[in-house]
Amino acid sequence: MEKKRLLTGDRPTGRLHLGHYVGSIQNRVKLQDQYECFFFVADLHMLTTKKEKEDIIASRSHIKEMVLDYLSCGIDPKKSTIYLQSAIPAVYEMNLFFEMLVSMNRLQGLPSIKEMAKNAKMDIETIPFGLLGYPVLQTADILLPKAHVVPVGKDNEAHIELARDVARRFNQLYGDFFPMPEALLGEVPTLIGTDGQGKMSKSAGNCIFISDDAKTVEKKVKAMYTDPNRIRADVPGTVEGNPVFAYLDVFDIDKAAVDGLKVRYRQGAVGDVEVKEQLIQALNTFLKPIQERRREIEMEEGLVEEILYDGTLKMVEYGNETLKAMKSQMGLSGTWNKISRLARDRKSKGL
Repeated sequence: MEKKRLLTGDRPTGRLHLGHYVGSIQNRVKLQDQYECFFFVADLHMLTTKKEKEDIIASRSHIKEMVLDYLSCGIDPKKSTIYLQSAIPAVYEMNLFFEMLVSMNRLQGLPSIKEMAKNAKMDIETIPFGLLGYPVLQTADILLPKAHVVPVGKDNEAHIELARDVARRFNQLYGDFFPMPEALLGEVPTLIGTDGQGKMSKSAGNCIFISDDAKTVEKKVKAMYTDPNRIRADVPGTVEGNPVFAYLDVFDIDKAAVDGLKVRYRQGAVGDVEVKEQLIQALNTFLKPIQERRREIEMEEGLVEEILYDGTLKMVEYGNETLKAMKSQMGLSGTWNKISRLARDRKSKGL
């Protein structure tokens, strides 16, 4: 029985962080045996906010770091296709076709676009067309392999709904062709940043990276925000909305110890220092095996590049097949085929 297809990707703007892990990557690892999986390096999406030549050159090292994060977290290239988005010609054409099926009002209403513009210090007058059209290109990524499911964070759920709208509109115009992709949210759809101000984000600078060593993790946790109204350890504190406890709930396997800390924290019987020490230990315990695998993979020179090369070649072929069938469904290929046939006939007669 043919497996359903799963697709998702990440922009190569830096290393991956814990928000990426809980929002999407842990689901990718779990689902590799259940789905035919496609994971892509979204370097075209990167251009929406980072378009300087220096940024593009810097992304080369980011790409390797990101794929290392994939592999160290457990994504298996023997089970999944990992590829470079910008090297897939079909995605450019599909993006153009899908732009014809979406209104400006629909795109402007997406909350994620406003947040990305804010983080990039842009306003409505300076947002580039590419940033506004980001979800349309994302739709091309999703529909190119005819993906059935897309593991995403909560903030990208609206983008999957847009992809469904585009697929539905295409099917209405040209006949049934694309499946309806479904968003697949992680167990923790959104992980709050270390500053307690919104989600964890590279652009907001409130991240703990998957590749952070133990000392870096310790430094970042000690600087984390907790309950702003708690000025002493003997003052009862608030657990709900407290970033330190949000992380403990996700990453500490000793749930009884975490529950005990919550009780004592609410009573004013434990200080932030002890709570943060518990989190430091939990995070480093979680990250240690991932980082050990990363060091082993780094020792194999050229392995990351080979994995990307093989996956990209496979995806080029896959994309070309989808695009050819899509254009035939639209009736576009018939025009060129007729022109080509008549022109060849004329040339063969020496006219």
